[in-house]
Amino acid sequence: MDEVKELVSDIRKGHIKPVYFLMGEEPYYIDKLSEFIEDNILSEEEKGFNQMVLYGRDVSVEDIIGNAKRFPMMAEHQVVIVKEAQDLSRTIDKLEAYVANPQPTTILVVNYKYKKIDKRKSLYKAIKKNGVVFESKKLYDNQVPDWIRRVLSGQSYSITPKAALMLAEFLGTDLSKINNELEKLKIVLPEGTEITPEHIEQNIGISKDYNNFELHKAIGDRDTKKAFKIIKYFGENPKDNPMVVTVSLLHSYFSKLLQLHGLNDKSSRNVASALKINPYFANEYIVAARNYPMKKVSAVIASLREFDVKSKGVGANAIPQSDLLKELMVRIMN
Repeated sequence: MDEVKELVSDIRKGHIKPVYFLMGEEPYYIDKLSEFIEDNILSEEEKGFNQMVLYGRDVSVEDIIGNAKRFPMMAEHQVVIVKEAQDLSRTIDKLEAYVANPQPTTILVVNYKYKKIDKRKSLYKAIKKNGVVFESKKLYDNQVPDWIRRVLSGQSYSITPKAALMLAEFLGTDLSKINNELEKLKIVLPEGTEITPEHIEQNIGISKDYNNFELHKAIGDRDTKKAFKIIKYFGENPKDNPMVVTVSLLHSYFSKLLQLHGLNDKSSRNVASALKINPYFANEYIVAARNYPMKKVSAVIASLREFDVKSKGVGANAIPQSDLLKELMVRIMN
């Protein structure tokens, strides 16, 4: 996010490069940067003759170069944006001849989603020398709640740690999908609001009481009654709570507990740092580690691997998800 802010700031100040190669697994920032350039370099009057959008599936690299070499009409620059450029992955190296000596009055923006060019090749080196290469990396699961918090804080909103975790667990690491849900919340909630689990439940439909976060807490506290209530809800609503996701998140949870057992310093601060979790949740992990000795944690992880296979239909084709979840919970809580 900091690199994106720096690029936007440079463009606003007029420090514009002739080539922007936007690549990587996370399309959210590629789209955002491309849209910013599309909206802000040229005035509305200049765009008609000097801004064009091309699509990788419809053009060749030679077409792109031909358009980039044109001169602007009654403007300082022309902007050429190539969307879905990953469709040109087999021939993208041909772009090197242009980026090694780019037209100074052209701003070429290449959106190369879900892929990366080889950093050892001369194309990458030529772009780095004369333009900008921006790599949009996929966030890890544990980075998403903090990303949500930072995005909202820049828009005069805040969010509780539990609410951020609920969104992250339900929506995964797809930043575009998460941003769409945040936009919905901003429509119904006034600026300055602290977004809570209740807001999430009312406006997005994620249950504040029956979710993987609450399941982990119930298991960690050895609250058998609550854990089985959540599992029952999951079994009755399998589309919103697929077992494969539940098992994957439980595996991550118990892996963190195993890591916690290996720490010499089990203070809240050190646990949060070592496990890469929000300090708000550190004590919950410490309590869970007391309730689940290392030997038990190792046994649970082995069971989770077994049920991960079963959740994918291997050796358990005729067993309903609800029954598998109950059996798994018995293994964990006993």
